[in-house]
Amino acid sequence: MLRLFAAAREAAGTAREVVAGATVGEVLAEARARHGEAFAAVLAASRVWVNGEPAGESDAVGEHDEVAVLPPVSGGAG
Repeated sequence: MLRLFAAAREAAGTAREVVAGATVGEVLAEARARHGEAFAAVLAASRVWVNGEPAGESDAVGEHDEVAVLPPVSGGAG
């Protein structure tokens, strides 16, 4: 399962989707192919976690793992 937050969710037009892949990199490559350049730009600045832990593109993922894309957060009180 791929979970998308904030700007990644907006760029993809969805908060969750099933994306097959044996590694984080494969999952993200498929997501880039599905959602295009705007999503890829957000992804380039985002952190990726698997099951609540920081992950790299070479990390393995299984059918029941959750890959989360967490873009940088902006805003706050002025």
